Amino acid sequence: MESQVRIFSGNATRYLAEKIATAYGTSLGNVNVIRFSDGEIQVSFEESVRGQSVFLIQSTFPPAENLMELLLMIDAAKRASAKEIIAVIPYFGYARQDRKDQPRVAIGAKLVADMLAVAGATRVMTMDLHADQIQGFFNVPVDHLYGSSIFMPYIQSLHLPNLTMAAPDMGGSKRANSYAKYLKCEIVICYKQRTKANIVDHITAIGEIEGRDIMLVDDLVDTGGTLCKAADMMMERGASSVRAICTHPLLSGKAYENIEKSKMTELIVTDTIPLKPESSKIRAVSVADLFAKVIRSVHSYESISSNFIV
Repeated sequence: MESQVRIFSGNATRYLAEKIATAYGTSLGNVNVIRFSDGEIQVSFEESVRGQSVFLIQSTFPPAENLMELLLMIDAAKRASAKEIIAVIPYFGYARQDRKDQPRVAIGAKLVADMLAVAGATRVMTMDLHADQIQGFFNVPVDHLYGSSIFMPYIQSLHLPNLTMAAPDMGGSKRANSYAKYLKCEIVICYKQRTKANIVDHITAIGEIEGRDIMLVDDLVDTGGTLCKAADMMMERGASSVRAICTHPLLSGKAYENIEKSKMTELIVTDTIPLKPESSKIRAVSVADLFAKVIRSVHSYESISSNFIV
């Protein structure tokens, strides 16, 4: 008997999981998450998943309970004899810890990958990892989706006369270059110096800025410090406008305040992480249709490469 697709959600990403399930043409399965008085989490499926293809949707942004909840859901599905357990992680947390960039630090991304596999995940689906090589941390198949398939049509709809893609730091140059090649436009690369984590001391840029409509591109925006400094610097150097596209809106600390005060025209993000207060400068586009389409392809063993633009 062919396995059926069952879609479940953790608490942190239920708002998105409901949209994905609707786009797929089904409803979310019933999973119960209980918290004891001391904060301990207990997960139970309230319906049979025996022999089924189970897709568990949960982004793993802070707090760490979101990751723990996903691990418990995976373990519960494994012990309930699910045929396949696919962890759908729109935002893969701890991805910034992908290497030993200083002595005696953990490689958090590898640790999380190992935990997911040990818990029982047979496949992982995610979007815009902080570094592509994180896929190699897993010993199970990884479907790595790209926000470009959502952002590209939006950028083209703006009809900016002098579009120039920009990387907010050296690490994002490959991503910005991919956009620039597809859109056949120029590229600018920023160079930043940090005094410590989340605090940018100085930023400059390589490339033509004056009279250009700049589109900064990054995988995530945390405090917004780098994006806002880059936007302000580019406007001071004569840019016609500065916008930014970032897949994952962490937006911690004074991010909303920083963005509102900046000279950036607009920040376009996805709903892989829920937005908190509304901002006149922040626009969210949904990844639900894309994930629903890929879930369908994965279940039917079809190629997903047609969903990749760059």
